[in-house]
Amino acid sequence: MIRVDNVSMKFDLGVEATSFKEQFIDLLSGKRKKNKKNKKDFYALSDVSFEIKKGEVVGIIGSNGAGKSTLLKVVSGVMKPTKGKVQVQGAISPMIELGAGFDANLTAKENIYLNGAILGYSKALLDEKFDEIVEFSELRDFLDVPVKNFSSGMTAKLAFSIATVVEPEILIVDEILSVGDLKFQEKSKQKMMSMIKGGTTVLYVSHSLQSIKDLCDKVIWLEHGRVVEIGDTKKICEKYYKSQVGEG
Repeated sequence: MIRVDNVSMKFDLGVEATSFKEQFIDLLSGKRKKNKKNKKDFYALSDVSFEIKKGEVVGIIGSNGAGKSTLLKVVSGVMKPTKGKVQVQGAISPMIELGAGFDANLTAKENIYLNGAILGYSKALLDEKFDEIVEFSELRDFLDVPVKNFSSGMTAKLAFSIATVVEPEILIVDEILSVGDLKFQEKSKQKMMSMIKGGTTVLYVSHSLQSIKDLCDKVIWLEHGRVVEIGDTKKICEKYYKSQVGEG
C-alpha cells in the first residue's frame, strides 16, 4: 500500500543577482557591490495526495516538467518531501535511473554483484540468479567488458535484468519499457506483466499512453506539480491526449 498525503517538494532555484562580467566591470570602475542571491522557490510538487492499494498498477502521466519523476523519487524515499507524508507498506524496488549504481570501470559481471548489493541482494542470491540475469540481459558475450564501453541501451538492459530478478512487493518504474531494441522492449513488458500477475504493486511513469493503457488499472495525471485528475485509465488518457494536441 502507498499513501501520499498533501506532499509538496520545493527547490531553491536562486541565482546570483550579479554576473561575473558585471562584477569585473564594477571592480574596474571602482564600484563595490555585494553579491546578492535572488531567492526563487520552485515547487516540483504541490499538495499531491493519492492512495494505491496492494496489487494495483497505477500510471502517472503528464507533460515534461509535470513532476512525475520527482514524485517517484519521493515515494521511493530517495527524496524527503518539503511538506506532507508518504506511507509505504512493503519492500520497494525503484527503477528510476537504470544503471545509476554502476561503476563504469568495472566489467558487466562485476557490476552485477555491485548493483545487486546496492539493491540489497545477498551474494548467495546473486550467485544463484547470475545465469538468469545474464540470459535475460542478452549480454553473455560482454560479461568481461567494462560498462564504460557499453551503449546506453546495453547498460539499461543489464540494469533492468538485475533489478527484476527478484519480484518486489512494490515496483517503482520510470520509462524503463523503452530501453534496448524492440525485442528487449517486448521482453521487458512481458516481465512487467508477469510481476503484475504475481501481485506486485506498481507505480509506473511513461510518455507512452499505449503502455499505460496496456498495464495500468488507473491513472494519476500531473501538470505543474499538481494533480489534475485521478481515475479510469482510458478516460484520463483520452483527456490528456486531447489537452496535448489542442483538442477539446
